Amino acid sequence: MIQQPITIDLSLAPEDNVRLANLCGQFDSHLRLIERRLGIEIANRGMSFRVIGERQAAEAGAQVLERLYAASAEEALVAERIHLELVESGADAVAAASADALPELIIKTKRGLIKPRGAMQLSYMHAILRNDLNFGVGPAGTGKTYLAVACAIEALETERVRRLLLVRPAVEAGERLGFLPGDLAQKIDPYLRPLYDALFEMLGFEKVNKFIERNVIEVAPLAYMRGRTLNDAFIILDEAQNTTPEQMKMFLTRIGFGSTAVVTGDVTQVDLPRGQPSGLRQVIEILRAVEGISFTFFSARDVVRHALVQRIVNAYDAHDRDQGV
Repeated sequence: MIQQPITIDLSLAPEDNVRLANLCGQFDSHLRLIERRLGIEIANRGMSFRVIGERQAAEAGAQVLERLYAASAEEALVAERIHLELVESGADAVAAASADALPELIIKTKRGLIKPRGAMQLSYMHAILRNDLNFGVGPAGTGKTYLAVACAIEALETERVRRLLLVRPAVEAGERLGFLPGDLAQKIDPYLRPLYDALFEMLGFEKVNKFIERNVIEVAPLAYMRGRTLNDAFIILDEAQNTTPEQMKMFLTRIGFGSTAVVTGDVTQVDLPRGQPSGLRQVIEILRAVEGISFTFFSARDVVRHALVQRIVNAYDAHDRDQGV
C-alpha cells in the first residue's frame, strides 16, 4: 500500500526565543539535518512546528524535536548532538523500517531493464503509476529524477501518453548566466543536461534527437511552460526546490487531461535568493491532503550512487559535526 504523508502539529513549551534559536540552529541547519536523516519536512512559526512525512518518520521527527528542545535549556546544540539524538533515540531505525510489501516492478527500455533499488524507490514508482501528480522529495542520489524519466519513457513507448516534457527552473547556483558564452539557448542548456543524460542512457542518442526533432520529447526551462495546457503528456519538473510559489502554481495548473506529472527536488538545497520562499516547500503544505496526489520522502539512507559517493557524503557529515555546522 502506498503511504500518504501525515501532518503532526506540535507546540514547544515554555516559550523561549533563545532556546528556539538553539534548537533550530543557524539558518535552520539543525532542522535541515533532521529532515535529511528522516526524510521528512519540518516547518515552524515561532514555537509552533509542523512535521510532514510518512507516519513512522514524522512521529519519530516530532519526538526528536521535543527531546532536543528539552535539552536546549541545558546545553548548546550542535550538529553532533543532533546526530547522537537521532541515533540514540532510535529515530533512524524507525524511519528506516520498510512499509507494507509492494510487488516487484521492472521497467523495460530499449537499452535494458530498470529496477527500483530498495523499498522507497519501489514505493515511488508504484505511486507514479497510480497517481496523476507525484512529488519525490529528498537528497541527490536517491533516484528521484532517473526513475521518473524511466516511468515517462515507459508511458511514451506503451502509448499511454503522446509527449514527454522535462522541465527545470534555470536558477543560478552562485554563477551568473550572463557570463556564460553563447545565446540564450546555450546558456540554459547546462541546467537541462542531467535530463538529457538520463534520456540518452535509456533511449540512445539517435532516438532522443529524433524524438526532439518531432517534438515528441521537449526539454525546456520552466519559464517556457507559462500559458500552455498539456494534455496526454508525461511532465517532469526537476530541481523544484528552486521554483518560487508563483512558478510552482503556474506549473501545476498546466496539467491537462490524460497527463501525469512528477515533481522532484531537495528542500535542503535551495538556490533561490535569501528570503525567497521555495515553491516546493510551500506546495507540500498546501497539497498534502489532496486526493490523487502522492508524496514520497527520500532520506540519506536511500542514496544509491557509487559506494564512493556514500563514503564522501559520510566524510562531509563527520566534518560538519566536528565543526559544529
